[in-house]
Amino acid sequence: MSVSPDLSADDAGPHWPEIRAWLQANPQTLLDDRSLLEEIGLKPHGRNVVEFGRAALTRLEAAAEREADARKRIEAVARANFAAQTQTHVAALDLMEARNPSDLARRLDGVSQGRFGLAGAVIALEKPGAVPFGWKSLEAGGIDGLLGEHGLTWLGPNFDGLNLFGATEDEVKSVALIRMTPVFPGDEPGPRPALCAFASPEPDGFTPNMGCELVAFIARVVERTAERWPILS
Repeated sequence: MSVSPDLSADDAGPHWPEIRAWLQANPQTLLDDRSLLEEIGLKPHGRNVVEFGRAALTRLEAAAEREADARKRIEAVARANFAAQTQTHVAALDLMEARNPSDLARRLDGVSQGRFGLAGAVIALEKPGAVPFGWKSLEAGGIDGLLGEHGLTWLGPNFDGLNLFGATEDEVKSVALIRMTPVFPGDEPGPRPALCAFASPEPDGFTPNMGCELVAFIARVVERTAERWPILS
C-alpha cells in the first residue's frame, strides 16, 4: 500500500522532483482522481488512458490566433504598399504633364502634399548657370556637401543649414534628399548637379533605415521631365 507524501512537513513547500517520483510510482492515484484531471485540463478516457484534448485544443487555438494576427499585419502592409504605389504612379503622370520647369516644381510640391501628406517638395539646382523660377539655387559643390561626394540619397531628420523649404521650414521634421543629374538641351559641358528634396512634418516620416524606392522613382520622373526644356538665362 502506497502512502501519499507529506507535503506540509517541510516549511519550504513541496519539491517537484519528489512529487514527480511519487506520481511515477503511483500513477493510478492521479488517474482515479477525475476532478483533479479535469481541473488541470485533462480528460480521463478509460483505464490508463488520459485524453489531452482540452490542453491540446487550447494550444492549437493560441497558435491559430498568432497566425491570424501575423496574416492581418502582412495584409495591412501589402495594402499600404499597394496604395503608396498607386499614388506614386498617379503622381508621376501628373508630373509628366508639366508645361515648363516652373510648372514642374509647382506640381511636385502639390503632389507631395496632396497625395503623400508631406509638408512639401522642392527642386534645387547648382550654380553656375541659370536656375528656373520656382527652383532653389545651390552653390557649386552644395549637393556633395549634403549627400557626400558619392552619396545618392539621404533620409533622416531635418538639419540646420538645409534651408530649402522656405516658409514651411519650421514645420519640417524629417527630409528625403535624392541626387539628380539632369542634362538640359543646349547646356554645356553636360549634366548639372541637382537635388529633389521632400519634407515631412513627422519626425519618423523619413528615417535612415527606410527604403527610398518611391521617392527615388519620383525624383527620376522629375529629372527626365526637366530635361525637356533648356534652362534660359
